[in-house]
Amino acid sequence: MTSGSDQTEPASRKPRGGPGLRIGRPFGIPVYVTSSWLLVAAVITLLYGGIVQARLALGPVSYLLAFVFAILLYASVLVHELAHSVVARGFGLPVRRIVLHVLGGVSEIGREAPTPGREFWIAFVGPLFSLLVAAGAFGLYLMADPFGVPGELLFQLWVANLLVGVFNLLPGLPLDGGRLLRAGVWKVTGRPFAGTVAAAWGGRVLALGVVALPLVEAWRSGGLNPWGTVWALVLGGFMWMGATEALRTARVRERIPGLRARELARPAVAVVSDTPLAEAQRRAGAAEADAIVVTDRQGTPLSIVHPAAAEAIAEGRREWVPVSDVARALTEHSLVPVGLEGEELLEALAGHPLPEYLVVDGEGAVQGVLRAGDVNAAMAGEARR
Repeated sequence: MTSGSDQTEPASRKPRGGPGLRIGRPFGIPVYVTSSWLLVAAVITLLYGGIVQARLALGPVSYLLAFVFAILLYASVLVHELAHSVVARGFGLPVRRIVLHVLGGVSEIGREAPTPGREFWIAFVGPLFSLLVAAGAFGLYLMADPFGVPGELLFQLWVANLLVGVFNLLPGLPLDGGRLLRAGVWKVTGRPFAGTVAAAWGGRVLALGVVALPLVEAWRSGGLNPWGTVWALVLGGFMWMGATEALRTARVRERIPGLRARELARPAVAVVSDTPLAEAQRRAGAAEADAIVVTDRQGTPLSIVHPAAAEAIAEGRREWVPVSDVARALTEHSLVPVGLEGEELLEALAGHPLPEYLVVDGEGAVQGVLRAGDVNAAMAGEARR
C-alpha cells in the first residue's frame, strides 16, 4: 500500500466536495473513504480468510477475522496520513482532507512546504509512525499466543505496517521517500524544482521496477502469479502517474514567481456605456488594445466587454448595439492591484474566480484587463491567444 502527502498547486482548484464517504474529522481534518476501499476489503477478506482458516481452523469466523484485519490495516494508513497532516498544519500549511483509497491514502496539503527542512519532516513523520505502529504491534505479538486470534491479528498488523513504512521510504515520488529525496536535493541545490525532477525520475524507475518484479519471478520460477502481476501493474501505474503529475506540477510552480499582474494585463480602452460596439472596436483597434472597459459618464468602470458575446453580434448590427449589451458587470472582487505578483496574485484570483479582472493602480486608474485564461496559459508555459 502506498501513502503520502500530496502538495497541490495553487492554480488547480480542486473540488471542495468529498470524494467518498466522510468518516470523521480527527484534529479537525476531514477523512474520506472512497468506494474502492470496499473492493480492497473484499479481496483481503477472501484471500486472507483462507489463510486464517488454514492456520487456525475457525470456520466462517476466519473471514470475519480477515475483515477486521482489513479495517485495522486502513486504520494504520489513517494514522500514517494524520501524522503528515498534523505536522503540516503545525508548520502553518492548510490541509484540505485525507482520502483513503484502493492503494492506501493521501493527505491533500494545500500549499508547498516553504523550506527543505519542513518538507523533510512532513514526509518523514508518516513512515516513522508506521514503523512505530509496527514496533508496538510486534511487541504485543511476542506476548500473545501465535496460534490465537489476537496473535494472528497482531502478526499481520506489524508485518503490514513494516511493509508500508519501508516501502514508503523508497526514494521516488509519489512515495514519502521521494519527498525526502526532493528535500535533500532542494537543500543542496537551493532549487525545489531540481529536487522534484530527481525524485520524480526516481519514482518512474521504481514504478518500472515494481512492474518488472513479477515478470522476473515468473522467469525464475517458470510460472506467472496472476494476482501478483495485476497488483504490480496497478501499483506501478499509480506510481508512474504520480511521479509524472509531480513533475508537471513542479514545472507549473517554477513559473509562479514570474506571474505579474502588470505584465499579464491586456491593454484596454475605456468607452461610455451607450457607445456603439462598432465604434468601441474601432477605438480599440486604433489604440492597439485587446480589451474594452465600459464606464459611466464620470469615468467609473462598470463592466468589461465579453469578447465572445461581441463576436456573436453580426457586423452589420454592431453600429446599433451599445457595448453595455455585450459586457460583464464588474463587482468588488473584479479589481486586482497592478503590483500583485506570484503567489499573492494567484491567491487573490483563486479567492474569487472570474473570467476577467480589472487591473488598477493605487489611485484606481485602469491599467488593463487580466483574463483568467492568460494566467493559466502563462502557468502552462503557453503563449496567450
